Amino acid sequence: MKVAAVQHDIVWEDPEANFELLAPKVAQAAARGARLVVLAEMYSTGFSMDSNRMAEPPDGPSVGFLAQQAAAHGVWVCGSVPVLDPSGPGLPFNRFVLAGPDGVAAGYDKIHPFTYGGEHECYAAGRKRLTITVEGVRISPFVCYDLRFSDEFWSLARETDCYVVVANWPARRQAHWSALLLARAIENQAYVVGVNRVGTGGGLCYQGGSVVIDPSGVEMAGAPEGEEAVLCAEIDPARLQQTRTRFPFLNDRR
Repeated sequence: MKVAAVQHDIVWEDPEANFELLAPKVAQAAARGARLVVLAEMYSTGFSMDSNRMAEPPDGPSVGFLAQQAAAHGVWVCGSVPVLDPSGPGLPFNRFVLAGPDGVAAGYDKIHPFTYGGEHECYAAGRKRLTITVEGVRISPFVCYDLRFSDEFWSLARETDCYVVVANWPARRQAHWSALLLARAIENQAYVVGVNRVGTGGGLCYQGGSVVIDPSGVEMAGAPEGEEAVLCAEIDPARLQQTRTRFPFLNDRR
């Protein structure tokens, strides 16, 4: 399956402007043969802590955009969205949403809010990990700060082919982003698709560093630093199994 990592800027707290910005990029990815198109964390708003104003219903415009684009191009489209808790007046969730040609297929709520930035005061922590099969590829999504917690990734290693990590990871800690993505691929012998935004928002600068890494830790595709880009790579479960069979390191995990 070909995956497209869309490294993009985000217009601060302006979903409609971001829909206009991203629709051509999704179309470009689909035209290049991508079956899964990955957008950044909080792709329609930026990493806004004004959750009372920016959070939408689970079927709101930002989720709707993902579903519309997936249906229009016959592909899968994903990214994270600030979503209201439908069960009551609790804090919203920073939710990774995956939409397919037939509608919204799955959601994953970020397990580790970024307390250093006050996210835990504005968004609730998710409780469940997710693995979903998309066109024969087992995908496990995570959101930004989740990347620092290796145990979350380890727990899913045997049942996943590809980790998808969407982020708004600031430039000042860019080296951490790159090192942790590589580590998650190597230690779990899995593909990793990391998608980070570029530009500025909320007083922070973002340099991207979006990348696709294979199960051996080899970079398959990488985006230019600080620039918008659509990068594509093939995710092959057979190649993953060959790697794990040749080097059965996961068997020694305790």
